[in-house]
Amino acid sequence: MIPGLGGGMNPRQMERMMQQMGIKTTAIDASEVIIKKKDGSELVVSSPQVSMIEMQGQKSLQVSGTFSERAGGPSEDDIKLVMEQAKCSREKALDALKEAKGDIAEAILKLQG
Repeated sequence: MIPGLGGGMNPRQMERMMQQMGIKTTAIDASEVIIKKKDGSELVVSSPQVSMIEMQGQKSLQVSGTFSERAGGPSEDDIKLVMEQAKCSREKALDALKEAKGDIAEAILKLQG
């Protein structure tokens, strides 16, 4: 940690100090940040404050805001129900559910029609 950084330092002094150390910060005007996780779920940041920090040729993002999590894709029960009702493969049921944006009845009707 760098002594003097934080609460009492003037923002302009802070910016000058960061420039002297080769650190460049750029604010990004974002309305929402979505991080897609490997399990298919999403981490969503609403009203984000995003900064891109460039230091020694590396770029990184700093994100703060209101975090929430969204489940990914249709549930296993929904897939099985569509498979049973439409008498189709798992792949077809999953595709139909994605096309129908999770609407089970619409997915079944698409597969039967």
